[in-house]
Amino acid sequence: MAFSSRHIFSDVRGAFPCEALALLSPNSVTQNFPRSVRAARSSWSRSSFKRSRNRSQADFVASTARSGDKPTVRDSNEDRALADVILDAADDREEVVDRPPKAPERDFTGTAYVPVYVMLPLGVIDMECELVDPDGLLDQLKILKSVDVDGVMVDCWWGIVEAAAPQAYNWKGYRKLFQMVRDLKLKLQVVMSFHECGGNVGDDVHIPLPSWVTEIGKMNPDIFFTDRDGRRNSECLTWGIDKERVLRGRTAVEAYFDYMRSFRVEFDEFFEDGIISEIEIGLGPCGELRYPSYPAKHGWEYPGIGEFQCYDQYLMKSLKRAAELRGHSFWGTGPDNAGSYNSRPHETGFFRDGGDYDSYYGRFFLNWYSRVLIDHGDRILALANLAFEGSCTATKLSGIHWWYKTASHAAELTAGFYNPSNRDGYAPIAAMLKKHETALNFTCVELRTLDQHEGFPEALADPEGLVWQVLNAAWDVSIPVASENALPCYDREGYNKILENAKPRNDPDGRHLSAFTYLRLSPVLMERLNLMEFERFVKRMHGNT
Repeated sequence: MAFSSRHIFSDVRGAFPCEALALLSPNSVTQNFPRSVRAARSSWSRSSFKRSRNRSQADFVASTARSGDKPTVRDSNEDRALADVILDAADDREEVVDRPPKAPERDFTGTAYVPVYVMLPLGVIDMECELVDPDGLLDQLKILKSVDVDGVMVDCWWGIVEAAAPQAYNWKGYRKLFQMVRDLKLKLQVVMSFHECGGNVGDDVHIPLPSWVTEIGKMNPDIFFTDRDGRRNSECLTWGIDKERVLRGRTAVEAYFDYMRSFRVEFDEFFEDGIISEIEIGLGPCGELRYPSYPAKHGWEYPGIGEFQCYDQYLMKSLKRAAELRGHSFWGTGPDNAGSYNSRPHETGFFRDGGDYDSYYGRFFLNWYSRVLIDHGDRILALANLAFEGSCTATKLSGIHWWYKTASHAAELTAGFYNPSNRDGYAPIAAMLKKHETALNFTCVELRTLDQHEGFPEALADPEGLVWQVLNAAWDVSIPVASENALPCYDREGYNKILENAKPRNDPDGRHLSAFTYLRLSPVLMERLNLMEFERFVKRMHGNT
């Protein structure tokens, strides 16, 4: 017969001391377990518990990050002991699994071949530009090759290669890495990373900007993005100095171009033999085309709306000039009612429904703010096409899905995407990318809107709606669209969501992603069960099953 957690509780309560009974109430038996176990509370099957108990810690962290659950912290041995007692109590009972039947999985046999790449660890090259643990990395690359991964992605950090002095480039560690990849007949996606590493979700190493740049920043902190309160963000250079000669006689654009040109010359053979399949151009924080509007270092927490980042002297000069040209010089300042990093839209005069974001001034300011972003991308990609003539280039756009179901789309606005409910903010970006025949790499394709609503219903997030809007904006102008996951993914449900976005069902034009990059190579991915699931995913992306 079927049985409930209350029956189990009555069987096992005598096995625990009084202080443990608080953890063993009929409700808390399930509440104190990870979400995957709580979902099975009606059946309490042994197989469900075994799967939950054997999940890796990283998988648990990833699932709670996706759902927003805050797990109860207890010793893992206590959790396992509790689970064992519950399982033993259930052994002699007849189990009835009353889960609803799952819909049959889609068959991807014969569908389009979508290449799969894997991001290498952030610290694969150290600050001396030496390859870290080459033997261990080689073993992992061989495993990736054995499951038919097409290639790997690696960041080429500005702060490592040009660390000591302007135009003094050190590529030696990258050459060793590229040779290793070539020997295994894998492909390379290479990121021109002009940003700092560290301080963001998933960052486990710290790689600053070049030391000579940070020295300039000490004398002139306006080379960094700045918020309304004057806090500087050293993660990347403000776009206000793209054409200002403040980097020892060079503009920021010139510094980026010199770096890209040096890379192209240094690794010419890898371009010529096709090992380097794509160059992704870093255009902002985390290598993404956006303002650093939600920095954890300044106290931002999800789902805060973030803050505008235009208060360095160079961007403020640009804003004032734009206001004067418009004939309203008093518009030459940022909004004073846009809240703070962790505000909600309805708490602000600017972003609330009917707020100033849609006033004459608001539309002027947001148009200027987003135009600066697009112009920056336009300038850098024009030079990238000169440096990498004949090669495929791409740029990454972040998936800012929180507050997507509100009128203002506040979190997108502070990041530079002028995409309120009455305007398509991604079409102008797609048009700029089309001008340079640059592919779009978009994040968060594994996220489900329902999961976001369960974890943070107040965030009014819609990752699925955002993905669909951005992908169609790019496809409408016929540029390739690639993607990557925003958070670690090891489960079939997440992989299936990626597959559905990669190969939309019944698309009359047969559109699909040009490539997918998995975030990221780690010991957790190399675990047997996780690797088996990943191999299955790769085969389906390749159209083999």
